[in-house]
Amino acid sequence: MKKQLFLLFICLNVLVGLSMAQPENWYNLDPEDDKIPGVSTERTYERLVQGKKGATVIVAVLDSGVDPEHEDLREVMWVNADEIPFNGIDDDKNGYVDDIHGWNFIGGKDGKNVEYDNLEMTRLYRKYRPKYENADSTKLNKKELVEFRLFKTLEADLQTNQQKFSEGAFYEPFLNGLDQVKAMVGKAEITAEDLDKLDSSQPMIGQIVQIAKQLMAQQGMSFQQIYDEVKGANDYYAAKLQYQYNPDYDPRDIVGDNYADSNERIYGNKDVRGPDASHGTAVAGIIAGVRNNDIGIDGVAINVRIMSVRCVPDGDERDKDVANAIRYAVDNGASIINMSFGKGQSWDKKVVDKAVKYAAKHDVLLVHAAGNDGKENFITNNYPNDTYANGKTQAANWIEVGATSWKGGAELAAEFSNYSKKNVDIFAPGVDILAAKPDNEYAKNSGTSFSAPVVSGIAAMMRSYFPGLTAEQVKEILMSSSIKPKGNVNKPGTGESVSLKI
Repeated sequence: MKKQLFLLFICLNVLVGLSMAQPENWYNLDPEDDKIPGVSTERTYERLVQGKKGATVIVAVLDSGVDPEHEDLREVMWVNADEIPFNGIDDDKNGYVDDIHGWNFIGGKDGKNVEYDNLEMTRLYRKYRPKYENADSTKLNKKELVEFRLFKTLEADLQTNQQKFSEGAFYEPFLNGLDQVKAMVGKAEITAEDLDKLDSSQPMIGQIVQIAKQLMAQQGMSFQQIYDEVKGANDYYAAKLQYQYNPDYDPRDIVGDNYADSNERIYGNKDVRGPDASHGTAVAGIIAGVRNNDIGIDGVAINVRIMSVRCVPDGDERDKDVANAIRYAVDNGASIINMSFGKGQSWDKKVVDKAVKYAAKHDVLLVHAAGNDGKENFITNNYPNDTYANGKTQAANWIEVGATSWKGGAELAAEFSNYSKKNVDIFAPGVDILAAKPDNEYAKNSGTSFSAPVVSGIAAMMRSYFPGLTAEQVKEILMSSSIKPKGNVNKPGTGESVSLKI
């Protein structure tokens, strides 16, 4: 059996280096047949499992939310058969009312949702500020001194990042100027000729028109593309300053739970999409976007039902929500949980550890993205992780995923991917991945967030056609059957040429 699986599920980490245009579905292609370092999805279906019947596998996507009506996802969404849709009654008596496609742990009973949240470092700073902002370190006991030093580190990091992201403030007036130009032209599609006709006597408008014309001429961008880029940058910097690094912002009142009680289970709402489901919808589509329907993309796995468990805001996820999301997924039949999120600090690692052990007890595989900082992962700088708080034992049902590029060769490892010989288990495609986007749209994405669902899709395929495999066996097979690079690759974050031979 293991030999068959070795042949079936190969090529998660492949050395094939050819300079060519990257096909939109490259992550599904084969290094031998297509000369692209994909995961051999098409080859597997065509040659190895064609005609075979697989069991249905539930994959939980713990993320920002999933668009359950997307054309490439609606028929593969998990449906809670024990719940009568939208009758306002907890028919299955699991504590979650109308949880048809999953649950939302960052929403309130009134239907409101958390969209933005702090980073964990900001929340920890806010926690310790009242006690240590004006503290005399010479009068602190040993435990307090440890907390005081952490507080001072957080304070310095917070101030550095606030200064860093305040430098993006120029995007707001630029965006306002572009809005004025749009109003002055009065057309949906604005051309360079339209810009030539504008009265540019106002210095700000004249400067914006000049920049826009240069970008249109030199970069081939449309006015709308310029606008979208500037708006995206402005939103990014604004979110950093107004929410993520702002200790005076705390949206938890929206949820209405007792945040001090990490063991509280019943809170949230039924909205599995939320205010921005772009990230989660992309992840879900990579795992199980309907194949061969001549629409959009082909996901990695068939025989899958996607359960959406919303627990990730624009900011850092909270440990309490992650733990409850894992438990919800396990209790409702998920055999694989995709977790494309992470952070640098942890508020309550023990509550997440308990949930991971709960998943292990129920034979559920956890697939986690390694992160995109181009750094080496340790158990103290990347959360959640597979090492329990005692620092000695690891979860055998956990697989940590880094990202590869479609170029292969020396550029096999994505330049942004986190890495670690000990703490990152496997690498999979994560650069320029065409994926689903809410409202029946599609877009390319890069990040370990999109490598993890590739692995989740393969794991789902394995558990569909070989349902007797345990979560631990799936991990073992994935790691033992992946192809190890024979030559040097560029080390993420530094570009240093290193050997990955094991």
